[in-house]
Amino acid sequence: MATRPKLSLVRPAARSGARDDGTAVRDDASVARDAEPIDTHDLDALFRRFAPYVARVAMRVLGTQSDVDDLVQDVFLDAHRGLRSLREAHAVKGWLATVTVRKARRRLRRQRVLALIGLDAPLDPDLAADPRQSPEERALVASAYRVLDSVSADARIAWVLRCIEGEPLERVAELCGISRATAHRRVREAQDALEGAFRHA
Repeated sequence: MATRPKLSLVRPAARSGARDDGTAVRDDASVARDAEPIDTHDLDALFRRFAPYVARVAMRVLGTQSDVDDLVQDVFLDAHRGLRSLREAHAVKGWLATVTVRKARRRLRRQRVLALIGLDAPLDPDLAADPRQSPEERALVASAYRVLDSVSADARIAWVLRCIEGEPLERVAELCGISRATAHRRVREAQDALEGAFRHA
């Protein structure tokens, strides 16, 4: 099997860390932050606390920063209406992640439809790369997102959540509103496309 391409993307907030397999490692500060009490009526505080996380997930799914600010605003407009019943920080973060994935999926599908009928320019995947990377690494990231453009939006989202965000497969299924088996199949679809593309590159 071909080696999975290592993708390092620009992100508004640094990850807590990562294992060698790319999955996230949470440090003590991150765990403590999620255990802090939260006032779901204070939208400004919610925004300051969770907007970097929402923006990171959105940017990685979309593959560009161009629509991230608008998507974050949309997510927190929904948060104003939908978070009143949540009291724990981890529940708020999970709810925001679910809304972010849903809205990102809609944007991906809309962009693809508009591109098909010639009403929208394709996204520039170079925007997803970290400017601190070497030209070769930036080219790899851009190439990977071009391949992801060729798979379904659902497969792309599942792969990003699993292989870049490092979410467990059960969490990917939860965020996408699908079964674990379907989540696995979607991740495999995108992974197969990437491996095929890089194998023949």
